[in-house]
Amino acid sequence: MSTFRVDGARALVTGASRGIGRAVAQALAEAGADVALSARTGDALKETATLVQEQGRTAVLVPGDLADTAQAVHVVDRAARTLGGLDIVVHNAGILPMEADGSPVVLPLQESFQRDWDSVLHVNLGATAAVCRAAYPYLVESPRASLVLMSSVAGVVGAPRMEAYAASKAAQISLVRSLATGWAHHGVRVNALCPGWTRTDMTAFAYGSGPLSDWLMGHVPLGRWAEVADVAAATLYLASPASAYLTGHALVLDGGMSVPDGGLAGTPKPPSPFAAPVPSPSRAADPLPVPEPTP
Repeated sequence: MSTFRVDGARALVTGASRGIGRAVAQALAEAGADVALSARTGDALKETATLVQEQGRTAVLVPGDLADTAQAVHVVDRAARTLGGLDIVVHNAGILPMEADGSPVVLPLQESFQRDWDSVLHVNLGATAAVCRAAYPYLVESPRASLVLMSSVAGVVGAPRMEAYAASKAAQISLVRSLATGWAHHGVRVNALCPGWTRTDMTAFAYGSGPLSDWLMGHVPLGRWAEVADVAAATLYLASPASAYLTGHALVLDGGMSVPDGGLAGTPKPPSPFAAPVPSPSRAADPLPVPEPTP
């Protein structure tokens, strides 16, 4: 089990104020890392910092809005300066398009606005590139460098009504493959983690609705939502020496959802709350004619 330890590692986790990011930061600290924590405000990071410190590790707050390229660079530079370098970077920050009241915009592409597309791609892909670019000079100095981009199963399957989010996550996977091959000769490993439906604040609109949650879980062979601890454990694997020979990979953590037909071919699924009712065929309809056998 020592290969899953990251004792003395210097890690940066973005989007660390809650949900997956908080769980990842805690898991890295439990495995021995000192962790720089990033989110838009420092106050939002205090609880995560406490969880890291309870493991006897150093927690550094590096707040910044990663949608601003200059702030993204500042976050990475400050984390590296404070910790004395970087060995692990987990870029977890990402968004869905949001309404003014904070609820996610879940609409077909043809009914959405260009501003929704632009905001999601700007943060989910543009900020990713900025963080990777800024982290590169620090990672190449590390003998155990690992960069993990938090993508999504939406990047590998069809995701109607979430087209911008899915496109941004697919682009992250492509970026991982390019960086992994380009940075391999420096010993920097680059991988993506693609969680499926995970119980977080971002997905509360779905797991909080019985019919929608039932429909979604009907497409997950394991039949349950992922918890943030599931995602944190997989992230630790990608960041640790346990995956020392793994790079350029997109690890899909989705309970089997991306298996063709959800891995449940022939198994009835709950009706989609998005679909219009489809009339059942009449039992009185004439059967198709059966051809006479050829002599």
